[in-house]
Amino acid sequence: MEFNIEEVNKIIRHRRSIFPVCYTDEVIADEIIDQILENATWAPTHKLTQPWNFTVFTGKGLNKLSEFQSNLYKNLSGDQFDQKKFDKLAEKPLKCSHVIAIGMKRNALVPEIEEVEAVACAVQNMALTASAYKLGSYWGTGGITYKTEAKEFFGLDKDDKLLGFFFLGVPSIEWPNRAVRKPVNEKVSWVRG
Repeated sequence: MEFNIEEVNKIIRHRRSIFPVCYTDEVIADEIIDQILENATWAPTHKLTQPWNFTVFTGKGLNKLSEFQSNLYKNLSGDQFDQKKFDKLAEKPLKCSHVIAIGMKRNALVPEIEEVEAVACAVQNMALTASAYKLGSYWGTGGITYKTEAKEFFGLDKDDKLLGFFFLGVPSIEWPNRAVRKPVNEKVSWVRG
């Protein structure tokens, strides 16, 4: 196997979250979405449980997601209802080319945290692939993400988890260059003997 390590380093260090407010109305080709999802499936997974489960919304499907999540929020919020939050949940998907719901299908072979970690690795693969295609993307976990009542809509069972949404679009802005990370030596300890 031969890889250009500089290209690998570059894509990792230039991955950025780009939000739907910064997307054009251009639609990403489904073939690119297929590639993003294929790369997701190559994430590490304990005992090869491959717990990720994705639901892709595009076209009129974005309207279905918009309606479902805003109405679920309204139905569950009671006295805490906030019209701005409702509007945001209704509008955000409609600014995207595609939204991928990120599900985790629970497998009792391994501890639940290992399944969550595997899905997170899959999402990182998605983010890196989207960046390589110069697409805007971000993983959001707000809104209805952790609501039990949302699971059925995404084909998830009671022991499964909805872990958020991966928003995708063609950016209308220049690729963000600035990112802040602490020096690696502040986060690493070496034990040499």
